[in-house]
This record gives sequence, structure tokens and C-alpha cells, in this order.
Amino acid sequence: MGKTDVLNKYELVMILDAKLTADEKQGILNEALDALQKAGGEAINNQIWFEKQRLTFSIKKRNEGTYYMVNFAAPGEAIEKVRPTLTLNENILRFAIMRGE
Repeated sequence: MGKTDVLNKYELVMILDAKLTADEKQGILNEALDALQKAGGEAINNQIWFEKQRLTFSIKKRNEGTYYMVNFAAPGEAIEKVRPTLTLNENILRFAIMRGE
């Protein structure tokens, strides 16, 4: 087993604009999951963490957000391949990718 064959566990948390429709939110989630898969990762599970949460401070002039959490396994280099997809989507207000256990 080479170094690139090792899959690490990660958590992705995304804050989406709460004013989007359910279909638009699902489309953004599917886009993120597709980017993960193309980078060599695989989603373990995903869920809405908070449906409509008031933000402590406005982000991109939005005051409410929907929080999604995605647990996935991927090689370490996959993170840098996924980051541009998440950064370029204007409906993703913020995201964080953390190493899981």
C-alpha cells in the first residue's frame, strides 16, 4: 500500500445562504460531493446540522445560514483539489475542512 492509498477521515462544514430553496441547497451539496469523489474521496455521511441559524455576524451581507456537515474519507492531497470548488461557489458563505478521527 503506497502513501497515496491511505484514506484519512475528514469533516467538512459548510454554511449556505438560508434563503436558498431546498433544491438549490441540495444542488450545492451534490456539487461538493462530486468534487470530493473526483478528488478520490468518498462521503461517509452528510446531514443538515442547523436548518436556519442566525449568524453572530453577517457574512457576505447574509444574517442567516444553513449548516451542513459531511463526513468523508480521502487522501490528503484531495483537500487541495476540493477547496477551489467550495471557494468559488458564492452561495457557500463559509466552509471548514477538519481532520476527523
